[in-house]
Amino acid sequence: MLSTTAQQCPYAGDAGGAEAARTGEDGSPTLSFERNTPYVDYVGIDTLLSLQRPRTDEPAESSFIIATQVMELLFALVQERWEAARDALEADDVPGALAWLRRACNAQDVLNDSWGLLADMTPTEFNRFRDSFGEASGFQSHGYRKLEFLLGNKSAAMIRPHKGMSDVAKELTDLLERPGLYDAALRLLHRRGLPVPQDRVDRDWTRSYEASAEVEKAWLTVYADDTPGNELFLLAEALLDVAERVTRWRHRHLVAVKRTLGGRPGSGGSNGLRWLARNAEQDVFPELWSLRSTV
Repeated sequence: MLSTTAQQCPYAGDAGGAEAARTGEDGSPTLSFERNTPYVDYVGIDTLLSLQRPRTDEPAESSFIIATQVMELLFALVQERWEAARDALEADDVPGALAWLRRACNAQDVLNDSWGLLADMTPTEFNRFRDSFGEASGFQSHGYRKLEFLLGNKSAAMIRPHKGMSDVAKELTDLLERPGLYDAALRLLHRRGLPVPQDRVDRDWTRSYEASAEVEKAWLTVYADDTPGNELFLLAEALLDVAERVTRWRHRHLVAVKRTLGGRPGSGGSNGLRWLARNAEQDVFPELWSLRSTV
């Protein structure tokens, strides 16, 4: 049974509610403020809610904008956690990397579920506002491109759409020229004495990762010891957890587009469905998948 205070203020249990409770005369939350509430100022609620600017009267357009904005926020959170995991691996901190990968998977789960916000959009609803965003396309998302670069899907050409945004272009270039998450894992295996070839330890980081039979053999050595104390085995499975969620994301994207757009060209000029289908078939961290046929 909720207390009267909790019923009146659903946030009374959080940090803001605790602070307000300390300042209330009778122990209840403070209800009077001269300007914005501290909650609005801290989270930026006014700014956040002002960012939904539909260009048509179609109600589904608001759902589309909100879903896209939610995804962009989650891209940033996943990026932060993947980069932290990569940096931990480069520092030989496997427990730290495992913790960040677990947190990243939690964020990826929410990201994948966000497609549900668009699950009931019909083609007729989508077509009533589609022309309003012109050439805008998720393909132009620099937040998503950063994730692809961290996964090892590198391409200098993919920075070109962002040349007019100098800070974004610099961030993408930095990611392009650094080892990705999987590269850091392979470099760790090499330092631990596993037979990862030198051309995977120090390579041209601006090029996309390509599968290697030698790398698969190195991972097979790891999988030969699946005891709980083998942190490299735990790392392999944690990386596969990430990879599986990436595949789920791509498939959900494919299905969402198929349901609302069909086989028509995408707004950004791509061939839409076929491009997404090819992308969905591409394995992330490929040797962790291929070894399952031989382990």
